[in-house]
Amino acid sequence: MFRFRDRAHAGQLLAQRLQHHAGRADAIVLALPRGGVVVGYEVARALRLPLDVFIVRKLGVPGREELAMGALALGGVRVLFPDLISELGLSDEDVARVIAQEQAELSRRERIFRADRPFPALTGRTAILVDDGIATGATMQAAARAVRACRPAHLCVAVPVAAPQALPDLWAVADEVVAVLKPMALMGIGAWYEDFSQLTDAEVLAYLQRAHEAPPSDAQRDSSIS
Repeated sequence: MFRFRDRAHAGQLLAQRLQHHAGRADAIVLALPRGGVVVGYEVARALRLPLDVFIVRKLGVPGREELAMGALALGGVRVLFPDLISELGLSDEDVARVIAQEQAELSRRERIFRADRPFPALTGRTAILVDDGIATGATMQAAARAVRACRPAHLCVAVPVAAPQALPDLWAVADEVVAVLKPMALMGIGAWYEDFSQLTDAEVLAYLQRAHEAPPSDAQRDSSIS
């Protein structure tokens, strides 16, 4: 089974699938923190595009936080999976409590990762939304809906690995959906990486600073799947 060495390797391979956006004056890469920032950094670097972050938070099922029952994104966008919520017997209070917690974390990350930088104007531009993978699709769906509300001319969702069953809902929102790997049995995003270490806020900030301080490079490492 092929696995990415790490998120940087995954981003390099993903960039190869996005070469038609390389060097476009109207395009921007929007990465979902934390893990998506490493992938997005490599994509932006390879395509010679600016990099920014788009904050979104998964709504994890209480006690089973890795299982998404929905997601939140900037602009008040909320995605919920009512069938799953009903199946698990979660009350409105259970859901509201998780939403409140994740809204607070979303706001915290916005303050840390954006600081005083204004959110980039997306009207009429090509927005490339990047994460390190898609499982249920809730997080990316919330992000895509929020970005769509900013009226980009073209919205591309791009990830190294995605569950095929999550993609139709994304195609309903995005103009383009790109995934390097689409395994029928996902087994979790981390299963497709040799190194899937969690990033700290400081590491995310370091990637963003590096992207903002240095112009994107034409150089690309040899990252073909073998």
